[in-house]
Amino acid sequence: MTDLQLRVQNAAGHIRSSIPELPRIALVLGSGLGDWISPDAIRQRIPYADIPGFPVSTVQGHAGALLLIEVKGVQAFVFSGRFHLYEGYSAQEVTLPIRAMALLGVETLILTNAAGALNPLFATGGLMVLTDHINMTGHNPLTGPNVDSWGPRFPDMSQVYCPELREKAMRTALACGQRLEQGVYVAVAGPSLETPAETRMYRTVGADAIGMSTVPEAIAAHHMGMKVLGISCLTNKNLPDCMAETSHEEILRQAGQSAAALGSLLRSLIPNLTGG
Repeated sequence: MTDLQLRVQNAAGHIRSSIPELPRIALVLGSGLGDWISPDAIRQRIPYADIPGFPVSTVQGHAGALLLIEVKGVQAFVFSGRFHLYEGYSAQEVTLPIRAMALLGVETLILTNAAGALNPLFATGGLMVLTDHINMTGHNPLTGPNVDSWGPRFPDMSQVYCPELREKAMRTALACGQRLEQGVYVAVAGPSLETPAETRMYRTVGADAIGMSTVPEAIAAHHMGMKVLGISCLTNKNLPDCMAETSHEEILRQAGQSAAALGSLLRSLIPNLTGG
């Protein structure tokens, strides 16, 4: 057994012993996107520091706790805080919590993030559901020995993001009166924000939004057979010919404003994900 397998199994075992009834839905919150969860929706909270084998989130805007929440009678795991390559973690460490969720029987994974809009038609503060991704991080969580019980050595990646979940998200947004864009997300390693030339390149190759997360998690989840839905909160607009200065603090501020729209969508969507 590899060290990664042991860490994943230890983490899953601790969570299983702490939560008697395990949900089948898990949600990863991006930077500054946790404000939509009301305190009375939280049934249980486990700090990452208490989970054996877990990394520790070091980024502002990431709380660092696994929550058990209930939305209209449906329970879900929520990762309030995620791990990033730019913190110095490997792709395998970044995706360790996702592996643990799969071992616990989670079938549906919702990945959210704060992202910059590359598509000039997309508005700041809007939401985008991921149709596909481009991995420009230079890292892959499947590098190294394959664990055959987790998934195949060379997994097919033609549909990482589940079309059925995407359709449910679009229908839910329509019912809520929300605009929900669809597009391709490009992941970079960070932590430096992209230059105008890089922005122009990523747009040219077909990306609609850019961020520093999500893709390693989506790869690992898809590898283990989970259904994946990705949603970006577009916190700023990247126009290479008139780039405005931005900062992580400004991105967090805008993410906090976008959290209301994300919360409205998720509160309606999560109860509709049960039963297939």
